[in-house]
Amino acid sequence: MAKGEVKDRGYLFEIIKANIIALIIALVLVLISALFVKLFNAPDGAIPIINQVIKSVSIFVACLISLKKPKNGWLRGMICGFIFVWISFTVFSLLDGKFVFGLSLLNDCVLGTVSGMISGIIAVNVRKH
Repeated sequence: MAKGEVKDRGYLFEIIKANIIALIIALVLVLISALFVKLFNAPDGAIPIINQVIKSVSIFVACLISLKKPKNGWLRGMICGFIFVWISFTVFSLLDGKFVFGLSLLNDCVLGTVSGMISGIIAVNVRKH
C-alpha cells in the first residue's frame, strides 16, 4: 500500500506542478494581451475570445511540461484543466476586486476540462515516441 501512495503522490505532484505552470503562463499572456488590446484598440467582443485562447494555451503547455507518467493522461489533463479554471477564476477575481458567478464560469469549466483532457492525451502520447 505504501508503494501505491508514492505513485499517487507522483500524480498529485504532476497536477500541482501543471497548475502552477499554467497560472504563470496565463498571467504573462494576460499582461501581453492587455498591452496588445491597448495598443491596437481591439474591440470589446474580442477580449473573451482572447481570454479563452489564453486559458487553453496555458493548460496545453503546462500539461506538455508536467504530465510525464504514462497512464491516464486524459484524466490527469481533465483534472488539471478543471482545477486551473477555478484557480485562475479566484486569482483574476481577486485582482479585479469582484467575484462574478455565472454562465461564463460554467463555460470556462467545460472548456478548461476539455482542453485539459486533450492536452493530457497529447502529452502522454508525445512521451511514448
